[in-house]
Amino acid sequence: MKTFEIKDLSATELEKRIADERESLAHMKFQQATKQIENTAKLKLIRRDIARMMTALNQRKRNAATAKP
Repeated sequence: MKTFEIKDLSATELEKRIADERESLAHMKFQQATKQIENTAKLKLIRRDIARMMTALNQRKRNAATAKP
């Protein structure tokens, strides 16, 4: 997922996508442990997507907290 796509999502959508990606990552890690996965590079991509989404979500929360007082 690209950064500009992440910026278009709302906070609730981001939280849902993060949960979905984490579930997908756990499933892929299980497949890797049982030697059923062929493309192990996808694990790295999913971790990076999660990090991008978490960063965007945390920035929004910080901006909202500083704008209120």
